[in-house]
Amino acid sequence: MVERNRDPDHALMQRVASNDEAAIQELYDRFGALVYRIAYQMAPRRSEAEDAVQEVFVRLWRSADRYDPGRAALSTWVVLITRRYLVDRLRRARVRVKATTPLEEKWTPEPDILGHVAGIEDKERYEALMKRIDGLPELQKAVLIRAYLRGQTLRQIGIELNRPVGTIKSTLSRALVRLRERAVAEESVA
Repeated sequence: MVERNRDPDHALMQRVASNDEAAIQELYDRFGALVYRIAYQMAPRRSEAEDAVQEVFVRLWRSADRYDPGRAALSTWVVLITRRYLVDRLRRARVRVKATTPLEEKWTPEPDILGHVAGIEDKERYEALMKRIDGLPELQKAVLIRAYLRGQTLRQIGIELNRPVGTIKSTLSRALVRLRERAVAEESVA
């Protein structure tokens, strides 16, 4: 167990909570690129990803005094707040995916999702992402869609798919790794 007084991450977050500008800048320097990468994967446009980064850091600043190093590493906490914000944002945009019970059924997005994508380049990027998702193994595809497009928690997904939460976590992790690998492979070919 990490003693709070000696934990540099806890000290940083306490400084952020007290509006120390140097601490806020340090937090951004450490995690800005990570938050941007996560936001850019879920936002159809660069400007939306940049807006999401700003909002996430406002949330980090507002909740800095609640950071507990005994419960999670600072990087984990930042990712959780980022993910929660992005899921909330998707929910507010009323992006809904039709429920499919069997994993074998082909998943297709509702027209609303494509309606949020502006410009041919963004639409092509979105379609390429959906093609990569469609190429995943069925369980990985089901977990990824439920987590990122429906905004379900890992526990909810586990219950729905009758799988342990640990299995859902590792499946989601493997799915994200595969998506990244495919994206890199496609970029190197282009």
